[in-house]
Amino acid sequence: MLCDLAIQDIVLIDRLHLHVGGGLTALTGETGAGKSILLDSLSLATGAKADKGLVRHGAEKGIVAATFDADADHPVWALLENNGLSTEDDTVTLRRIQMADGKSRAFINDQACSIALLREVGEALIEIHGQHQSLGFLNAAVHRDLLDQFADLTDDSAAVARAWSFVQALEEDAAQQARDRDQALREADYLRHVSEELARLNPVAGEEEELAERRAVLMAAEKVAGDLRDALDVLEDDGSGRRLSTAAAQIERAASRLPDADAAPLTEAVARLDAAMEEFAGARAAVVAAADAFVQNPEELNVVEERLFALRAAGRKFSRLPDRLASYREEVEAALEKLDRGDADFAALNKKIGEARAQFDKLATALSAKRTKAAKSLSAAVKKELAPLKLGHAVFKADVSETEPGAHGVDKVRFLISTNPGTPLGPLSAIASGGELSRFVLALKAVLVAKEGRTVIIFDEVDSGVGGAVADAVGERLARIAEGSQVLVVTHSPQVAARGQAHWKVEKSGKKALLTAVRPLKQDERIEEIARMLSGAEVTDEARAAARKLLASAHTEADRSAA
Repeated sequence: MLCDLAIQDIVLIDRLHLHVGGGLTALTGETGAGKSILLDSLSLATGAKADKGLVRHGAEKGIVAATFDADADHPVWALLENNGLSTEDDTVTLRRIQMADGKSRAFINDQACSIALLREVGEALIEIHGQHQSLGFLNAAVHRDLLDQFADLTDDSAAVARAWSFVQALEEDAAQQARDRDQALREADYLRHVSEELARLNPVAGEEEELAERRAVLMAAEKVAGDLRDALDVLEDDGSGRRLSTAAAQIERAASRLPDADAAPLTEAVARLDAAMEEFAGARAAVVAAADAFVQNPEELNVVEERLFALRAAGRKFSRLPDRLASYREEVEAALEKLDRGDADFAALNKKIGEARAQFDKLATALSAKRTKAAKSLSAAVKKELAPLKLGHAVFKADVSETEPGAHGVDKVRFLISTNPGTPLGPLSAIASGGELSRFVLALKAVLVAKEGRTVIIFDEVDSGVGGAVADAVGERLARIAEGSQVLVVTHSPQVAARGQAHWKVEKSGKKALLTAVRPLKQDERIEEIARMLSGAEVTDEARAAARKLLASAHTEADRSAA
C-alpha cells in the first residue's frame, strides 16, 4: 500500500507530506482546488512523462516521493532484484526530480534508475483510473491475464506456457539439426576426401614437436660428425704421437748412458712424455668414439623431414595446426557418422516434437474450454454490476476467440462493450465515454477484487455525471474493492465520500499567492464537508443532518460487511 506521499514545488503545492492509511480514502474539494495535482504528482513519481510545467513558478525543481509497503511475495521485489537494485528495505520509495528546464531524474530507494524502470515498478504498485485514462483495462494484451486471474487459471496458464517452451526448444533443436544436416550433405564428399587423406596421413597429437626436435638433432649431428672427422684428420696428419714417441725413445737411450743419479731428470721427462702420449691416445680414442656415435643412417633425416613437411602441409591445407590434425580427423569422422545416423536421429526428434505438441494441444484445449466457461461467468458477473451503476442497457462480453498458438495457449481474449441497445460490441477504448469507462472499470474491479495484487488503486471522478442511488452504488463498490486493496478516490459525490475510512479535503489558501493544501478531516469537519457537497455554497442545518445520516448509514453498512 501507499504509505507516504511527499510533494515539493509542484504546480500550486509548496510543501506537502501525507501519510496514507489503508482501505478507502476520499479526496474532495471545490472544482479547481487542485485535486488533480495530487494525481499528477503521483503519476510523475511512478514514471509518467516529464513535464516542466509541473514545476511551481519560481522554483528550480519539483520533487515527488511516494513510499509503498509491499508484501514479501509481491512481484515488485523480484523486479527490483532483477534490475540490480537493493531490496534490503521493507518499503519501496519512488522519487522523481523534475527540473524547471525539462530535465528529469528518477530514483528507487535512493538508487538512480531509468525512467522506464521507474514506470515499470510504478505500474506494479499502482493503478490509476480516471476520465481519460484507465491503465490496464484499455490494453487488450492484459485481458487474457485478467480472465485467468478471475477464474484461478494461472497455474493452468503456466503449465501451457511451459509446454509451449518445451515445444519451441525441441523445434529449435530440430531446425539446428536440419541446418547441420544440410550443411553436412553439401560437404559430404569433401568430408570423405578429408577423412581418407587424414587416414593415410594418420596424424598423432604431439608428433610435429617430436619430429621437429629430431630433425634439429639430425641436422646438428651431421655437422658435429664433420667437425670430428676433421679433428681426427688433424690428429693423424700432424704426427704428434709419433714425434712424442721418438723423443721419449731418444731421451730414454740418453738416460741409459748416465748414472742413475744423473739420469733422474731424464727418467722423469720420459715418464711425463709417456703420460702425455697416454693422454693423447685417450683424447684421440674419445674423438673416434664420438665420431662413431654420430654416424647416422643418412636416410633418417630425409624420412623425418618428409613426415614433418607432410604434417605441416596438411595443417595449411585444412587450416589447422599440425597438432590439431588428429582431433580434426575425429571431428570429420564424427560428422560422417552423424550423417549416417542422421535420418534415425531426426526421425526420433520429430517423434518427440509430435508428442510434445500433442501435450501442448491437450493442455491448451483444456485451458481454452475453461477460459470460455470463465468468460461467460465474468460477463454475467460484470452485467450484474452494471445496472446499479446506471449502465443497465450496456452489454459487456469477455470474448474468447482462437488465435495462433503460443505461450498463452490458443486464445485471444478481449473485453467488448456496447453502451446502447442494438449497437455492435466494440473495445472499451472505442465505445465508452470517460464517465462510462470509469464505471465499467469500477464494475470490472468489483468483480476482480483481490485478484490482481496491486498495492494501490486510484479512481479519479469515477462518479462523474451520476448522483443519488447510482453514486451510492459507486461508493458501495469502491468500499468493497478497498476491503482487499488500498483505494484512493477523487470525488464530488457525498455518497462516495461518506464511504471513505479517511477523508482528505483539497483546498487553496494564501493571500499573496494561492497554494494548494490537503487536510485530513476530523469527524466534525467531515460532516461539514459532506454537507457542503450536499447543499452547495451555503451549508444548512438540514444538510448537516443529512451528512450525519449519510456517514452513519455508510459506516453501519461497513460494519455489517466486516461482520
